Amino acid sequence: MSTLLWDQHTCLPLQVGAEVTPLTRYQHPGGVLLSVNAGYAPQGFADSLALLQHFRRAIEAHPDLAVAATVADVDAITGAGGIAVVFDLEDSNPLDDDLANLAVLAEHGVRTLLPTYNHANRAGSGCLDSVDAGLSSWGRAIVAEMNAVGMIPDGSHCSARTGLDMCAVSKGPVVYSHSCMRALWDHPRNITDDQARACASTGGVVGITAVGIFLGPNTPTLDAVARHLEYAVELVGIEHVGVSTDHSFDHANFNAEMLANPELFDESYTRWGPIQWMAPETWLGLRAHLGARGWSEADVSAVLGGNFRRVAQQVWTG
Repeated sequence: MSTLLWDQHTCLPLQVGAEVTPLTRYQHPGGVLLSVNAGYAPQGFADSLALLQHFRRAIEAHPDLAVAATVADVDAITGAGGIAVVFDLEDSNPLDDDLANLAVLAEHGVRTLLPTYNHANRAGSGCLDSVDAGLSSWGRAIVAEMNAVGMIPDGSHCSARTGLDMCAVSKGPVVYSHSCMRALWDHPRNITDDQARACASTGGVVGITAVGIFLGPNTPTLDAVARHLEYAVELVGIEHVGVSTDHSFDHANFNAEMLANPELFDESYTRWGPIQWMAPETWLGLRAHLGARGWSEADVSAVLGGNFRRVAQQVWTG
């Protein structure tokens, strides 16, 4: 049975020059795929391209890390116990209103993109908006172009209607890369049962994340992750559930980002005090933890790696 771990969203500091060595905290014998964020709402195309170029150079120079262009690359890297890296974007602002930039970003390793980050932009509404207008015509064009260039549409941070619209118009799987279940914890960043069902209907995957404020009252424990995983599995089936840490390797940097961009966050991010993240070392214990709760090896392997790999196999070009 495969022991691949697939973390669909983790975060290095969004700074050219940031160290990539912290990613090795995910190292384990079965191999790991990490999707590393390369920009969100405040970044433009040039910002994200510079970050991607820096991250790629630093990763390729590191003996324990390698950028993966294809699923075959992922299999080769992780099969040898290594860490394979791809990239994601949280918001469509880094496109600079030019659909052609999606192909450029894909060439640099961006494999998922979410149209909006918490609040409305030209592409649609965000999860913190009081008015949910859904996906705009520009957002629909972005989804269509993502389908064309082998990029996976991502509903995390988007509004409920925006996510539902994405699932309705996408020609391939849609994912929620890092979102917990609202039925268990009523946070605006979490997704409804309807969103999860729509995602599954596309062949996609809901990635339960390990951030404390999304799991419960700032409780990033393996038990809390397991509760959300088990609810999602019961709702949409084992083949449509995955995991992602959404770990911030620079907590101070993220807190500074919140102070610098207050329009992107609200009290749902701050009311519990400093956000608590699950350490990668703790997350690596999830396989054993789920086994102790009675999960079969096949189900654990599907949720911890196989399901996101299946979507990548279907969508990524090359």
